[in-house]
Amino acid sequence: MRRRPSARLLILDPAGRVLLFHFVFTNGALAGEDFWATPGGAVEEGEDFARAAARELAEETGIRSSAPGREVARKEFILQLETGESVMADERYFVVTVPDQSMSRDGWTELEKRVMTEYRWWSLQELAEATEKVWPEDLIAMVRRFSDRQ
Repeated sequence: MRRRPSARLLILDPAGRVLLFHFVFTNGALAGEDFWATPGGAVEEGEDFARAAARELAEETGIRSSAPGREVARKEFILQLETGESVMADERYFVVTVPDQSMSRDGWTELEKRVMTEYRWWSLQELAEATEKVWPEDLIAMVRRFSDRQ
């Protein structure tokens, strides 16, 4: 099974709300899937996780930073891609604190435009009460762990 390294971002505003994208798949192997998840994506050839995090931050939010924050978590699991391929995901999470909720979709790929239907800044209370699927499943604990370190 192919490994798929990726950088994920825990983007927090001054009030501690976390940015999530709503993924809705209407065709392909993931047709019918609907969930909220952190921004991020695959590490490209020649990149390390931190560079991939900075690139994904710019592409998915328009926020430019050469230092995306520190790596705070790592997760490995089997992930099914839209193409139907199953991969061993190696996700590294980076925390980014932003001064406001400004963002841009200008850098989104065609796939992102098709499946990322909206974005939202979630408070921890809203996440605790959510009825929708949210990934990663332990997002609240991850955000709390980071908040405790500040």
